Amino acid sequence: MKVRVRFSPSPTGYLHVGGLRTALYDYLVAKHYHGTFVLRIEDTDRKRFVPGSVETLIKALKWAGLKYQEGPMLVGKKLVSKGKFGPYVQSQRLPLYQKYAQELLKTDQAYYCFCDEQRLEKLRREQALRKEPTRYDGTCRNLTKTEVEKLLKNKVPYVVRFKTPITGETKFTDLIRGEVVWRNELLDDQVILKSDGFPTYHLANVVDDHLMQITHVIRGEEWIPSTPKHLLTYQAFGWTPPAYAHLPLVLNPDKSKLSKRQGDVAVEDYERNGYLPAALLNFVALLGWNPGGDLEVMSLVEMAKLFSWEQINKAGAVFDTQKLDWLNSHYLRELTVKEFAKKLKPYLVAGGVSQVPAKQLLATAKILQSRLKKLSEIKEFVYLFQPINYPVDLLDWKQTTRTKLKANLELLVKHLKQSKATDWSATKLELKIKELIVSQQLNTGEVLWPMRVALSGQKNSPTPFELAEILGLAETLKRLKLAQEKLG
Repeated sequence: MKVRVRFSPSPTGYLHVGGLRTALYDYLVAKHYHGTFVLRIEDTDRKRFVPGSVETLIKALKWAGLKYQEGPMLVGKKLVSKGKFGPYVQSQRLPLYQKYAQELLKTDQAYYCFCDEQRLEKLRREQALRKEPTRYDGTCRNLTKTEVEKLLKNKVPYVVRFKTPITGETKFTDLIRGEVVWRNELLDDQVILKSDGFPTYHLANVVDDHLMQITHVIRGEEWIPSTPKHLLTYQAFGWTPPAYAHLPLVLNPDKSKLSKRQGDVAVEDYERNGYLPAALLNFVALLGWNPGGDLEVMSLVEMAKLFSWEQINKAGAVFDTQKLDWLNSHYLRELTVKEFAKKLKPYLVAGGVSQVPAKQLLATAKILQSRLKKLSEIKEFVYLFQPINYPVDLLDWKQTTRTKLKANLELLVKHLKQSKATDWSATKLELKIKELIVSQQLNTGEVLWPMRVALSGQKNSPTPFELAEILGLAETLKRLKLAQEKLG
């Protein structure tokens, strides 16, 4: 049997990092077992549908490097289906779901329900007051054939409900959690076809997983209560169900479920903030999965080779941003200086820098590569690429007079003017400037502090030697002279 897995997000706006983890595990399973990774869009809940979000999901998967073999693809701005089981967007498969709902009706494994929303809301309130589980009471389950035909003839709105067995139990072996048993009496007669003709998740995902020959379903643990319903639906059709694996929740540090209220949760947020795909994937892979030993840094190829169900935890996994930052800084340092510089440029532009000279960008990349945890932090260094303004008192050093500071900067300018192009590196500049300090018997702080401020306009920055290397001789001299003018 060839392994086939699917990632089936709902197009509600963005790809959640929890969804990215599910997609990643789907990808790893497909690679590990030499199977097929399918993308399916589950858009039957039209109230939550956000226009453009299908394209957003596809772009996020592409950015992450999770390539699927079947599903909707973006060709230019057009969505096209690739694969023999398409279409892969559920709203384009409505006749299929209606056909299979009718099949269940004909075999008396489903029934028409004509209860309106007012009655259902009243029922829920009464059950809640009695502290009972809120579920349908089966009123329409007992309608006679004649009563149903009359209501249909009068065009009374209806939904179709699955006729859940009221006795016995449904069990399955979860690939992560082992045996799960559910008493059928606790299950609801769930709606499988809504009044607008759209299926619910419970029917659509069963029909699609069967027709698309999905062998393994990987999803969050919040879907465990739905699994018995799906297994009973498979049984009603006489189909063989896939294997199920329910992943642990992704949690905030306070152990609440990860949500946008406590920080970024969209993959696009992490892309915008300067995280590399490899770092984010490496991080989310470890949210609930332990490859064994102390191994933490892994490529996609390594993850696929090492992946196993047995090493996925049942307990929720805490989203530790510090760990993500550590991984991202590791991957940033793995880049060549040229690669790092290329990745920095869009973030500088986003920070308001209109012109980014290539030579200066390369020098910046060389010096900052070991410092940045994420690419967006380059925005803190835009002063390297555009004019700066700062208060004169930032140049002050302890009790030193401004006259003295200005004189030191004048000496520094004269000294640096003698530099050759081959001398213009942080290492050589440090030696050269410290020679000046010793030969002129100057106080180190009285030279280096105003130099740092003159070049950066900041209290905290790279060393003045590194700043000078990035800025180049002409800009360094220009900023030092501006500082002299500020000092009067």
